This record gives sequence, structure tokens and C-alpha cells, in this order.
Amino acid sequence: MILVFRHFFYKNYVGLSLWPFIFLKSDAFKEDMVLINHEKIHLRQQQELLIIPFYILYLTEWLLRAVWYMDSYRGYQNISFEREAYHNESRSDYLSKRKPYSFIKYL
Repeated sequence: MILVFRHFFYKNYVGLSLWPFIFLKSDAFKEDMVLINHEKIHLRQQQELLIIPFYILYLTEWLLRAVWYMDSYRGYQNISFEREAYHNESRSDYLSKRKPYSFIKYL
């Protein structure tokens, strides 16, 4: 389910997946199939990790990488979950071919 919630986002962020919802910054982004696919990849990651462990791992990896790179945004860009989603967001067939736990190869 896709919901629009303008006040939920920081700076340049336009989409967020919180099981089972995709939140977007504006209605215009509903037409952005690359963004929607990116967020659907996150929903699949959340589902296969049983939701709560996904958020724990996501936050832990972000904190470690932010310290490693001394930059929170660069840390975010290098989270394995984000790397998988960014690398495959333009492939509309990715989720139908994706193997479980594919984010691991992006660690």
C-alpha cells in the first residue's frame, strides 16, 4: 500500500518503506516506477528478515558505516540493503528473479 505523507521526510529523501507500507513525499512520486521498485525491494528484505530484525540490522549497519566513513549520508549509501536496492531499482523484473537474502552479497 502506498501512502503520501509530506512531513515524514528529511531533505532529499522521497520514499520510505515501513512494512507493509510505502510512504512517499508527494503524489507525483507514485508514477516513479524506479522509486517504487526500490521501495518494494526493501519490503521484500523486511519480509524475509521478519521485519523487526531488518530494522535492527539496518540501523546497526548504518551506525557502523557512518562511523567508518565519518559521514552519515555516505554510511547510508553503503548499507547492504540500500546497495542492493539502488543497484537493482531500474530492473522491473528483479523481484521476480531475486533470490532470498540477496542483500548479503552487498555487505
